[in-house]
Amino acid sequence: MKLIKRLAISATAFVAAIGFTFGGEASAASANKVVIAGSTALLPLTQQAAKEYKKVNPKVSVTVSGSSSIAGPQSVLKGSATIGAIDWDPTEAVPGFKAFSGLVAHKIAVIPFATIVNKENPVNNLTTKQLQDIYAGKIKNWKEVGGKDAEIVVVNRKHGSGTRVNYQMKALDGKEFMTKGDNYKEVGKSGEMVSAVGTNPNAIGYVDLAYVKGDIKSVSFNGVAATTDNVIKGKYKVWGYGYLVTKGKPTGANAKFIAYMQSSKFQNGSLKKLKFIPISQMK
Repeated sequence: MKLIKRLAISATAFVAAIGFTFGGEASAASANKVVIAGSTALLPLTQQAAKEYKKVNPKVSVTVSGSSSIAGPQSVLKGSATIGAIDWDPTEAVPGFKAFSGLVAHKIAVIPFATIVNKENPVNNLTTKQLQDIYAGKIKNWKEVGGKDAEIVVVNRKHGSGTRVNYQMKALDGKEFMTKGDNYKEVGKSGEMVSAVGTNPNAIGYVDLAYVKGDIKSVSFNGVAATTDNVIKGKYKVWGYGYLVTKGKPTGANAKFIAYMQSSKFQNGSLKKLKFIPISQMK
């Protein structure tokens, strides 16, 4: 009996030791894993930050994907991502979305948004009222706003897009979008918006400045060009803050990754090159 007891105790101790070791290894693995999901507006920024962070932290696994801003907090709460990227503070309510609970928001960038048209379009400026009427389906032809005699093709982002939330609040002053029509199209991602407008000379859309290149151009808003300098000077109003969100206070590699994106080196380096604005430059 004594021998059996000793064997049982030894077996229990062995299992406990194995359980402790596995638990320790799992914890270390999670501590060195960063999974980012959410905003496509912030995707150029998070991808660049991941490249730079990996160079100095080669043992850390960093995965970045983009679909829409709303996927950021949703993925974090589900546990499929450790960090969510989003174009508004999800701890506060915005038009169309209630505040999320249990999340901590980390401000990482200022995002200028621009109205875009095909580079062949002669229109270079649109007012708040003109944009409201175009996106409501009231203005249907480019000649009504100084362009060619051609039907306007309205391209919108799908519900859940942070770029859409910001554009509606700031460029359209809160006015509603049209939701259907032969000249209306919805796209899911920033890249899809660029493609839709870049391949159609009569299309209009909106995107953050990081994507403005190639076959599209930005148009002025109420006579003010969409530039980072005009945002900083307070002249251009269509912009918002970009956030990384975590479930509670971040730890390990996730905390360090967020700190890297907020660091002076990244804010004044790659972030500026990608046409975002350092958070320190906004009063």
